[in-house]
Amino acid sequence: MDDRMVRVIGILQDSFFPLLKAGVTFTVPLAIISFFLGMIVAFTVAIIRVTRFKPLLPIARFYVWIIRGTPLLVQLFIIFYGLPTIGVTLDAFVSGVIGFTLSVGAYGSETIRAAILSVPKGQWEAAHALGLSRIQTLMYVIIPQAFKVAIPPMANSFISLVKDTSLAATITITELFQVAQQITARTYEPLWLYMEAAFIYLIFCSVLSVMQSRLELRFGKSGD
Repeated sequence: MDDRMVRVIGILQDSFFPLLKAGVTFTVPLAIISFFLGMIVAFTVAIIRVTRFKPLLPIARFYVWIIRGTPLLVQLFIIFYGLPTIGVTLDAFVSGVIGFTLSVGAYGSETIRAAILSVPKGQWEAAHALGLSRIQTLMYVIIPQAFKVAIPPMANSFISLVKDTSLAATITITELFQVAQQITARTYEPLWLYMEAAFIYLIFCSVLSVMQSRLELRFGKSGD
C-alpha cells in the first residue's frame, strides 16, 4: 500500500466520527423539525384546498405555486442572504428550518390532497347519510383512510429531505456536508471525503427505509 493510500485511510478514519456527529447533531434534527412543521403546513393547505375555503384558497394556491416553481436552493438564499437587505436577519439554522418547512409544506400538501381525493365518494355519502357534518366526515372517516394512502409518499419525502439538507451547507449550517467541505479544504481529498459523506447519508436513509417498510407493513395489516 503506497503512502498516499495510507494517508487517505487515515483521513477517512479521523473524519468519520466528526461527519457522523454533524449528521446526528444537525442534519437529522434539521430534517425532523422541518418535516414536522412542514406536515402541519401541508395538512392545513391540503384541507383549505379540498374544502375550497374561499378566503384562504387563493393564498394556498399561490403558496404551492411559488414553492413548487422555484428551486429550494434559491429559496434558502432568499431567506438567509436576501432578507437581511430589508432588515430581517435570521440565524442560519432557523433559515434552514423555514426554507425546508415551506418546501415540505408545499409538496406535502399535494400528496395529502391527492390521498384525500383518492377516498371513494361513497365514503362521503355514507357519512352524510349517518348525519355527520363535512368536518366530522373529514376528521373521522376520510382522513384516517387517506393517512394510510399517504404514508409511502410522505415517508419517501422525509428520506429525500434528509438528503436535501445538504443544501443547508450553502447557508453556513455545519451539517454533515458542510463538515465534509471543511475537512476537504484542509486535506485536499474531495473524492474520498465526499464519498464518505455519501456513505453516511446512505446509512441514515437505509435506516429510514427499513422504518418506512415496517410502518407500511403495520398500517397495511391494520387496514386488511
